[in-house]
Amino acid sequence: MEIRNCPGLLTEGYVTYSTLFLRRMFSSRKVSHILPYNAPETDGDDQDKFIQNRKRISISGAQEKYSVLLEKNSLRLTIGKEQGSYILKPKPNGLRKIAMAPANEHVTMQIANQVYGIPTAVNGLVFFSKGEAAYITKRFDIDTNGARLGIEDFASLAGKTEENAGVNFKYEFSYEGIAELIKKYVGPWKIEMEKFYKLVVFNFLFSNGDAHLKNFSLLETANGDYVLSPAYDLMDTRIHVDEEGFFALDNELFKEWYWSDCRIKNSLHHPCKADFIEFGKKTGIAENRVVKLLDSFLKKQVEVENLVIKSFLDEATKEQYLFHYNERLGMLNSE
Repeated sequence: MEIRNCPGLLTEGYVTYSTLFLRRMFSSRKVSHILPYNAPETDGDDQDKFIQNRKRISISGAQEKYSVLLEKNSLRLTIGKEQGSYILKPKPNGLRKIAMAPANEHVTMQIANQVYGIPTAVNGLVFFSKGEAAYITKRFDIDTNGARLGIEDFASLAGKTEENAGVNFKYEFSYEGIAELIKKYVGPWKIEMEKFYKLVVFNFLFSNGDAHLKNFSLLETANGDYVLSPAYDLMDTRIHVDEEGFFALDNELFKEWYWSDCRIKNSLHHPCKADFIEFGKKTGIAENRVVKLLDSFLKKQVEVENLVIKSFLDEATKEQYLFHYNERLGMLNSE
């Protein structure tokens, strides 16, 4: 694959990682964007290495993920009880446009951070030896000394498991319910609530239909308290699956049914600006702050298009991605 932009920050004019990305991701080590492996589904010794690695990793989720560490200036799969500092996610199975999934997640995470200022896990793309892309992210639950930090996703905080709540346990909740858990478990909850609010709006605007309970977490700080973790697993899921609703959670924004007049009246019954203002107020954010936080999401951001154009999506998927963004932007601005 020809590289014209940094596979990390999508900065133009790079045939590999930029200096800034290397500093953020690999502590300034000159790491290659090409992995010394074939893709996991390839027959041979490399496939066996991925199978053994998959048995050990404890990161939850349906998509296959692999533990990777940095040895000198090279990335490699962990062996035995080694602690990896990175998570590798090749293309998943069983979806449309599976080859585009790593680039989709990558550009969505970059947009969240670079355009909207949402704290995200440090992430980029790497490429297997035959050119196939994979997504890689730096683990934020491991400190600089290699010690594990406490992390709890909101399924655990809500006391929901498949055993006590069924196979859809991750989805049977509301975002207002998550906000109540933030108030319960986070000391400086007012600061963290604004981060959470922005993330909920972002997920709607960028068609992330997989923003379920396990894709939000609280992370232990060096002081032993808990804050909202950096965002992770952000992508435009409509590119890969058919979705009926506008949110991942079954009860959507509110614990009790609420639709604004705008949502009731429009033909698609999509949420509008008024719904998100009411949601922000329900989370405990003052209305003037809600309006200010929402403002950047209501404007058409030129940098969104710029990042999509520079991304590693193919041309047809770039068009689809931007169509979804503009469609949701129109919905959000409805009154």
